[in-house]
Amino acid sequence: MGASGWVSTSLPYLTPRGTGQGDAWAAEAAAAGRRGSQRILHAGEVPAPADVAALLGVPEGEPVVVRRRLILLDEEPSELTDSYYPTAIAGGTRLAGTAKIPGGALTLLAELGHIGVLVREDVTAGMPDEEERQALRTTPDEPVLRLVRLTLDHADRPIQVDRMVMPALRQRLRYQIRIG
Repeated sequence: MGASGWVSTSLPYLTPRGTGQGDAWAAEAAAAGRRGSQRILHAGEVPAPADVAALLGVPEGEPVVVRRRLILLDEEPSELTDSYYPTAIAGGTRLAGTAKIPGGALTLLAELGHIGVLVREDVTAGMPDEEERQALRTTPDEPVLRLVRLTLDHADRPIQVDRMVMPALRQRLRYQIRIG
């Protein structure tokens, strides 16, 4: 387990929240007696990077909506997350703005008629670039985990791509899968 003692699970971040519920991160941290918060660093339309374009099924460079957030655990950087959405889904919505979204992005997507039913996550490890290192306050020799999550709707259309970067020494990812 990482030095922070934090174990991260994906399931709470894959389903919309109920009316009046806060975001999943704050709730998960509070359940562990910790404080989870986030800062929106940027939101709006950007040209789709090649990897994101391939996952969303759009041409590279086509405008997509991104929300870049710094995720904090007890006021310490825990994760840098970029969430990308097709402009057909997110353009002109709160996803394109910097204001907090009640219940989180998945709740808003569900309200807009876009519900994820299939998620694929790929995790790799490597060294952070300088921007990531500064945002996450890692040492020059500290590796990071990179998690890329693709969320598809009932028609197998991509509705969201998340690119997360986490200090490897402060994280433990847990996957629990029930078969049958």
